[in-house]
Amino acid sequence: MQGLSNRIVFTDEQAMLLDAASAFCKDKAPIAAVRAQMTTEHGFERAVWDEMVALGWSGIAIPERFGGSGLTLAEVATIAEPMGRKLFATPFASTQIFVHAARTGGSETQQAAWLGRVASGAIATTAVLESDGDWTPFSGAATAVREGGSLKLSGSKTLVCDAAVAELFMVALSLDGAPALVVLERTELPAGALQRDGVIDETRRAFTLRLDGLSIPADRAIQGSAAQAAMRALSDAALLLASAEAAGGIAGALDVTVEYLNTRVAFGRKIGSYQSLKHTCAEILIGLERSRSHLYHAATLLAAGENAEIALRMAKVESGESFRFAGDRAVQFHGGFGFTWDCDAQLFLRRALWLEAVYGDGAHHRARLGELLFGRAHG
Repeated sequence: MQGLSNRIVFTDEQAMLLDAASAFCKDKAPIAAVRAQMTTEHGFERAVWDEMVALGWSGIAIPERFGGSGLTLAEVATIAEPMGRKLFATPFASTQIFVHAARTGGSETQQAAWLGRVASGAIATTAVLESDGDWTPFSGAATAVREGGSLKLSGSKTLVCDAAVAELFMVALSLDGAPALVVLERTELPAGALQRDGVIDETRRAFTLRLDGLSIPADRAIQGSAAQAAMRALSDAALLLASAEAAGGIAGALDVTVEYLNTRVAFGRKIGSYQSLKHTCAEILIGLERSRSHLYHAATLLAAGENAEIALRMAKVESGESFRFAGDRAVQFHGGFGFTWDCDAQLFLRRALWLEAVYGDGAHHRARLGELLFGRAHG
């Protein structure tokens, strides 16, 4: 696998998955359906999720011995990208982030207990962020204390995506004075443990998870080097899938923009014929191609088992900022209508603002890249 640091590998299997996912999302997530789901409690249609499970997508990166397909995050990304293009909202990304962390740091017994359920359709999520907004792994004040054979939890986590429908929660906290991860069952959450968070992307459902008073079996903990590995895997998956959704979102915003430019007439001409608008669309397209190149380079490294931290952070910065630019231009090009709720362009801008910030914005990742590439401390 020499030379992967400068290569993008996109397999025939990925290409087939991309085609299948694109067709599926086009069929299941027309913009009218997206808008309809925005008004529902959970933000997605369970029957559609069941179809995704039947296609094998929930278990795509789960080892075959636990009922999955045994593929990699590279294949997961090819499914996430067209979801972003259609603003398709499902618990797919949340579940896959959980899967990658569990398969990396979980013991054989833990993986058997959790991953088989996910392959069969159970929804899962991860809880990392706290109210201070620090995306550094294991930061925060949530803790677990041993009481006999149990762990008593305290603290809270914010922006826990899809928490209202998740059966399994992987939570980052401190145990025995060291970083750890624990997995909660939905049935263990008391009434009031989840509180809806308001986020700019109305297609998303995020929650604060209150841990105070929760007690779980001690064998649900991932500790030591396994916890460190699991958290790195969690971060890798989160950055890759956010970048994939953002890359897809750029294409979706460009679709909406070009359609309008070829429809709207001003001064006897379609406004898409004006050179300045053509140039901006070309800039959006260039941003899309840059983002996809970064995305699939990072996916190539992850699939090969190589360190992809630099590539992932670059992909997150590039895709996030390019999507925000595409969403902003889509709104501006629609004129006054673009700022109204009825205009679809603003839905892409909302998604862009969410994805740019989640798991760390450009400033956060550039600071870390400065340290990794040039030895400069970040802060």
